[in-house]
Amino acid sequence: MASKFLSLALLAITSSIAFASDPSSLQDFCVADAMNSVLVNGLVCKDPKLVEANDFFFSGLHLAGNTSNAVGSRVTLVNVARISGLNALGISVARIDYAPWGINPPHTHPRASEILTVLEGSLKVGFVTSNPENRLITKVLEKGDVFVFPVGLVHFQQNVGYGNAIAIAALSSQNPGVITIANAVFGSKPDISADILAKAFQVEKNTVYNFQSKF
Repeated sequence: MASKFLSLALLAITSSIAFASDPSSLQDFCVADAMNSVLVNGLVCKDPKLVEANDFFFSGLHLAGNTSNAVGSRVTLVNVARISGLNALGISVARIDYAPWGINPPHTHPRASEILTVLEGSLKVGFVTSNPENRLITKVLEKGDVFVFPVGLVHFQQNVGYGNAIAIAALSSQNPGVITIANAVFGSKPDISADILAKAFQVEKNTVYNFQSKF
C-alpha cells in the first residue's frame, strides 16, 4: 500500500513539473480577445474568423528606449499585451537599452526563463542560485554573445562600456512577469514593517526608512 501511495505521489510531482509552464495551444492560434471580461488563466480566444495580420504584429523595437532614469536602462517588453497573437504560445521578447554604466537591476521572472543576446556594447550579467548556496554566476558579454537566466532566479545586467548598449531578450512565457527586488522589498504598498526589514538586512530602522523613501 505504501509503495502504491509513493508511486502516486511521484506521479503527481512529476506531472506538476511537466506542466509548470504556459499551457500549449490546442489549435493553430488563440488570439487574445481584449474586449472579453471573462477571467481565465491566460486570455480568452478571439473568434478565429475575426483574426487579422495585425493581431500577430508589433512595430517599434528599432526605437531606442529612454534611459534617463535612476538605473540608466529601459526595457521595452513585447508580450501578449502588445501582440494578442502571443496568447497560448508561451513566448515574448524584450529590447533592453542601457546608458553607459546603466543597470537592469536585480529582478526575477516568476513565469519564464530568459535568453539574452547582446546587440551592441559590453554587458556584465549574472544570476544567483537558490538557498542555501546563493552562488553568483556571472560573465562579461560582448556583441553577439548569448546568456541564459533560469526561471525564477534573481539576475541582473550592467553596461560596463563607455557607450550605449543594447540587448534582446526572449522569454518562455506570453506574460513572464517581473519582480524587481529593491522595488518589491522597499517599495511595497503598504510598506513592509521597518522592524522586519531591519532584522532581515541587519541594519538600523532609519536606514530602512531611508531606502523606503526612495521607492
